[in-house]
Amino acid sequence: MEIFTSIIMVVVIAILASAFRILREYERAVVFMLGRFYKIKGPGLIIIIPVIQQMVRVDLRTIVLDIPTQDLITRDNVSVKVNAVLYFRVVDSQRAIINVEQYMEATGQLAQTTLRSVLGQHELDELLAERERLNQDIQGILDQATDQWGIKVSNVEIKHVDIDESMIRAIAKQAEAERERRAKIIHADGEQQAAEKLVEAAKELSAEGGAMQLRYLQTLTEIAGEKSSTIVFPLPVSMMEGLQNLLGGVSQESESG
Repeated sequence: MEIFTSIIMVVVIAILASAFRILREYERAVVFMLGRFYKIKGPGLIIIIPVIQQMVRVDLRTIVLDIPTQDLITRDNVSVKVNAVLYFRVVDSQRAIINVEQYMEATGQLAQTTLRSVLGQHELDELLAERERLNQDIQGILDQATDQWGIKVSNVEIKHVDIDESMIRAIAKQAEAERERRAKIIHADGEQQAAEKLVEAAKELSAEGGAMQLRYLQTLTEIAGEKSSTIVFPLPVSMMEGLQNLLGGVSQESESG
Protein backbone atom coordinates (compact mmCIF):
# COMPACT_ATOMS: atom_id res chain seq x y z
CA MET A 1 0.00 0.00 0.00
CA GLU A 2 2.82 2.35 0.85
CA ILE A 3 4.45 1.63 -2.50
CA PHE A 4 1.22 2.45 -4.30
CA THR A 5 0.92 5.71 -2.38
CA SER A 6 4.51 6.60 -3.21
CA ILE A 7 3.88 6.01 -6.88
CA ILE A 8 0.81 8.23 -6.79
CA MET A 9 2.77 10.99 -5.08
CA VAL A 10 5.55 10.77 -7.66
CA VAL A 11 3.02 10.99 -10.50
CA VAL A 12 1.31 13.99 -8.90
CA ILE A 13 4.63 15.77 -8.38
CA ALA A 14 5.62 15.09 -11.99
CA ILE A 15 2.29 16.45 -13.25
CA LEU A 16 2.59 19.55 -11.11
CA ALA A 17 6.19 20.08 -12.24
CA SER A 18 5.17 19.78 -15.89
CA ALA A 19 2.60 22.51 -15.35
CA PHE A 20 5.30 25.13 -14.84
CA ARG A 21 7.06 26.42 -17.93
CA ILE A 22 9.66 29.14 -18.33
CA LEU A 23 9.72 31.23 -21.51
CA ARG A 24 12.61 33.46 -22.51
CA GLU A 25 12.14 37.12 -23.34
CA TYR A 26 11.93 36.42 -27.08
CA GLU A 27 9.49 33.49 -26.72
CA ARG A 28 5.72 33.34 -26.50
CA ALA A 29 3.37 30.44 -25.81
CA VAL A 30 0.24 29.94 -27.86
CA VAL A 31 -2.03 28.13 -25.39
CA PHE A 32 -4.94 25.89 -26.43
CA MET A 33 -7.59 24.65 -24.01
CA LEU A 34 -9.35 21.47 -25.07
CA GLY A 35 -8.28 22.14 -28.67
CA ARG A 36 -9.51 25.74 -28.81
CA PHE A 37 -7.31 28.82 -28.74
CA TYR A 38 -7.13 30.19 -25.21
CA LYS A 39 -4.52 32.97 -24.96
CA ILE A 40 -0.91 34.07 -25.55
CA LYS A 41 1.36 33.68 -22.53
CA GLY A 42 4.89 34.71 -21.69
CA PRO A 43 7.59 35.60 -21.25
CA GLY A 44 8.67 34.34 -17.83
CA LEU A 45 7.06 31.68 -15.66
CA ILE A 46 3.68 30.39 -16.89
CA ILE A 47 1.36 27.62 -15.75
CA ILE A 48 -0.14 25.09 -18.17
CA ILE A 49 -2.85 22.79 -16.84
CA PRO A 50 -1.79 19.27 -17.83
CA VAL A 51 -4.03 17.35 -20.25
CA ILE A 52 -6.52 20.21 -20.48
CA GLN A 53 -4.13 22.77 -21.96
CA GLN A 54 -1.41 22.49 -24.57
CA MET A 55 1.11 25.11 -25.66
CA VAL A 56 3.20 25.85 -28.75
CA ARG A 57 6.39 27.90 -28.43
CA VAL A 58 6.94 30.72 -30.91
CA ASP A 59 10.28 32.49 -31.42
CA LEU A 60 9.86 36.24 -32.00
CA ARG A 61 13.44 36.92 -33.09
CA THR A 62 14.34 37.80 -36.67
CA ILE A 63 14.88 34.62 -38.67
CA VAL A 64 17.49 34.48 -41.42
CA LEU A 65 16.34 32.07 -44.14
CA ASP A 66 18.57 31.14 -47.05
CA ILE A 67 16.64 30.85 -50.32
CA PRO A 68 18.12 28.00 -52.40
CA THR A 69 19.45 28.67 -55.89
CA GLN A 70 16.62 29.15 -58.36
CA ASP A 71 16.84 28.55 -62.11
CA LEU A 72 14.96 31.18 -64.07
CA ILE A 73 14.77 32.75 -67.52
CA THR A 74 14.85 36.53 -67.76
CA ARG A 75 12.63 38.58 -70.01
CA ASP A 76 15.38 38.72 -72.66
CA ASN A 77 15.56 34.88 -72.65
CA VAL A 78 18.79 34.49 -70.66
CA SER A 79 19.06 31.49 -68.34
CA VAL A 80 20.48 32.44 -64.91
CA LYS A 81 20.76 30.99 -61.43
CA VAL A 82 19.86 33.25 -58.52
CA ASN A 83 19.92 32.76 -54.76
CA ALA A 84 18.96 35.14 -51.99
CA VAL A 85 18.56 35.53 -48.24
CA LEU A 86 15.32 36.41 -46.46
CA TYR A 87 14.90 38.21 -43.11
CA PHE A 88 11.54 37.90 -41.34
CA ARG A 89 10.01 37.59 -37.88
CA VAL A 90 6.72 36.65 -36.23
CA VAL A 91 4.67 39.64 -35.13
CA ASP A 92 1.43 37.77 -34.35
CA SER A 93 1.96 34.41 -32.65
CA GLN A 94 -1.69 33.41 -32.84
CA ARG A 95 -1.95 33.80 -36.61
CA ALA A 96 1.49 32.23 -37.18
CA ILE A 97 0.33 29.01 -35.48
CA ILE A 98 -3.36 28.90 -36.44
CA ASN A 99 -3.45 30.29 -40.00
CA VAL A 100 -0.60 28.22 -41.46
CA GLU A 101 0.74 24.77 -40.68
CA GLN A 102 4.50 25.48 -40.72
CA TYR A 103 5.10 29.19 -41.07
CA MET A 104 8.86 28.87 -41.67
CA GLU A 105 8.47 26.34 -44.47
CA ALA A 106 5.53 28.23 -45.95
CA THR A 107 7.46 31.51 -45.98
CA GLY A 108 10.48 29.84 -47.57
CA GLN A 109 8.42 28.24 -50.34
CA LEU A 110 6.62 31.50 -51.01
CA ALA A 111 9.95 33.33 -51.20
CA GLN A 112 11.24 30.90 -53.83
CA THR A 113 8.22 31.25 -56.11
CA THR A 114 8.14 35.03 -55.68
CA LEU A 115 11.85 35.29 -56.49
CA ARG A 116 11.38 33.39 -59.76
CA SER A 117 8.22 35.31 -60.66
CA VAL A 118 9.61 38.81 -60.04
CA LEU A 119 13.08 38.35 -61.53
CA GLY A 120 11.65 36.57 -64.58
CA GLN A 121 9.89 39.81 -65.53
CA HIS A 122 13.16 41.75 -65.85
CA GLU A 123 16.08 41.70 -68.25
CA LEU A 124 19.59 40.53 -67.36
CA ASP A 125 20.99 44.08 -67.23
CA GLU A 126 18.40 44.99 -64.59
CA LEU A 127 19.31 41.93 -62.49
CA LEU A 128 22.94 42.99 -62.49
CA ALA A 129 22.55 46.77 -62.10
CA GLU A 130 19.32 47.29 -60.13
CA ARG A 131 19.45 44.77 -57.30
CA GLU A 132 18.35 47.26 -54.67
CA ARG A 133 15.10 48.03 -56.49
CA LEU A 134 14.43 44.34 -57.13
CA ASN A 135 15.07 43.54 -53.46
CA GLN A 136 12.46 46.10 -52.46
CA ASP A 137 9.94 44.73 -54.98
CA ILE A 138 10.32 41.16 -53.69
CA GLN A 139 10.21 42.30 -50.06
CA GLY A 140 6.98 44.24 -50.63
CA ILE A 141 5.23 41.29 -52.31
CA LEU A 142 6.31 38.82 -49.61
CA ASP A 143 5.38 41.17 -46.77
CA GLN A 144 1.88 41.61 -48.15
CA ALA A 145 1.39 37.89 -48.77
CA THR A 146 2.61 36.78 -45.32
CA ASP A 147 0.65 39.40 -43.39
CA GLN A 148 -2.24 36.95 -42.89
CA TRP A 149 0.24 34.53 -41.27
CA GLY A 150 1.40 37.11 -38.73
CA ILE A 151 4.78 37.35 -40.47
CA LYS A 152 6.73 40.57 -41.12
CA VAL A 153 9.31 40.37 -43.94
CA SER A 154 11.88 43.02 -43.13
CA ASN A 155 14.39 42.50 -45.93
CA VAL A 156 15.32 40.43 -48.98
CA GLU A 157 18.83 40.41 -50.43
CA ILE A 158 19.83 38.86 -53.75
CA LYS A 159 23.24 37.29 -53.12
CA HIS A 160 24.45 35.81 -56.40
CA VAL A 161 23.44 35.90 -60.05
CA ASP A 162 25.27 33.11 -61.87
CA ILE A 163 25.54 33.26 -65.67
CA ASP A 164 26.88 30.76 -68.21
CA GLU A 165 30.44 31.23 -69.48
CA SER A 166 29.22 31.94 -73.01
CA MET A 167 27.00 34.73 -71.72
CA ILE A 168 29.87 36.17 -69.66
CA ARG A 169 32.00 36.38 -72.81
CA ALA A 170 29.15 38.02 -74.70
CA ILE A 171 28.72 40.60 -71.93
CA ALA A 172 32.47 41.29 -71.96
CA LYS A 173 32.37 41.89 -75.73
CA GLN A 174 29.35 44.14 -75.34
CA ALA A 175 31.13 46.15 -72.64
CA GLU A 176 34.23 46.48 -74.83
CA ALA A 177 32.16 47.65 -77.78
CA GLU A 178 30.41 50.16 -75.53
CA ARG A 179 33.75 51.54 -74.35
CA GLU A 180 34.98 51.90 -77.93
CA ARG A 181 31.76 53.67 -78.90
CA ARG A 182 32.13 56.13 -76.04
CA ALA A 183 35.78 56.75 -76.92
CA LYS A 184 34.86 57.54 -80.51
CA ILE A 185 32.09 59.86 -79.39
CA ILE A 186 34.44 61.70 -77.03
CA HIS A 187 37.06 62.00 -79.78
CA ALA A 188 34.47 63.29 -82.24
CA ASP A 189 33.21 65.81 -79.68
CA GLY A 190 36.77 67.02 -79.16
CA GLU A 191 37.33 67.42 -82.90
CA GLN A 192 34.07 69.33 -83.21
CA GLN A 193 34.93 71.68 -80.37
CA ALA A 194 38.41 72.23 -81.78
CA ALA A 195 36.95 73.03 -85.20
CA GLU A 196 34.52 75.51 -83.66
CA LYS A 197 37.36 77.24 -81.81
CA LEU A 198 39.43 77.41 -85.01
CA VAL A 199 36.52 79.00 -86.86
CA GLU A 200 36.12 81.56 -84.08
CA ALA A 201 39.86 82.30 -84.14
CA ALA A 202 39.82 82.70 -87.93
CA LYS A 203 36.97 85.17 -87.66
CA GLU A 204 38.85 87.18 -85.04
CA LEU A 205 42.05 87.22 -87.11
CA SER A 206 40.25 88.13 -90.33
CA ALA A 207 38.55 91.07 -88.61
CA GLU A 208 41.90 92.91 -88.29
CA GLY A 209 44.20 93.16 -91.25
CA GLY A 210 47.45 93.09 -89.31
CA ALA A 211 46.43 90.38 -86.88
CA MET A 212 47.06 87.58 -89.38
CA GLN A 213 50.50 88.94 -90.19
CA LEU A 214 51.42 89.20 -86.51
CA ARG A 215 50.28 85.63 -85.94
CA TYR A 216 52.35 84.53 -88.93
CA LEU A 217 55.45 86.28 -87.56
CA GLN A 218 54.88 84.75 -84.13
CA THR A 219 54.75 81.31 -85.69
CA LEU A 220 58.01 81.97 -87.54
CA THR A 221 59.62 83.07 -84.28
CA GLU A 222 58.57 79.82 -82.60
CA ILE A 223 59.94 77.78 -85.49
CA ALA A 224 63.23 79.69 -85.44
CA GLY A 225 63.69 78.84 -81.78
CA GLU A 226 63.78 75.12 -82.59
CA LYS A 227 67.01 73.24 -83.34
CA SER A 228 66.92 73.31 -87.13
CA SER A 229 69.61 74.60 -89.45
CA THR A 230 67.41 75.48 -92.41
CA ILE A 231 63.86 76.81 -92.42
CA VAL A 232 61.91 77.19 -95.66
CA PHE A 233 58.59 78.98 -95.41
CA PRO A 234 56.30 80.76 -97.87
CA LEU A 235 55.33 84.38 -97.56
CA PRO A 236 51.73 85.22 -98.31
CA VAL A 237 51.19 87.91 -100.98
CA SER A 238 49.13 89.97 -98.53
CA MET A 239 52.01 89.97 -96.10
CA MET A 240 54.48 91.06 -98.82
CA GLU A 241 52.20 93.93 -99.70
CA GLY A 242 51.95 94.93 -96.06
CA LEU A 243 55.73 94.88 -95.67
CA GLN A 244 56.20 96.96 -98.85
CA ASN A 245 53.71 99.52 -97.59
CA LEU A 246 55.48 99.59 -94.23
CA LEU A 247 58.92 100.05 -95.83
CA GLY A 248 57.57 102.68 -98.22
CA GLY A 249 56.17 104.69 -95.34
CA VAL A 250 59.47 104.55 -93.49
CA SER A 251 61.45 105.76 -96.56
CA GLN A 252 59.12 108.68 -97.12
CA GLU A 253 59.45 109.79 -93.53
CA SER A 254 63.28 109.70 -93.84
CA GLU A 255 63.30 111.78 -97.06
CA SER A 256 60.96 114.36 -95.63
CA GLY A 257 63.13 114.56 -92.55
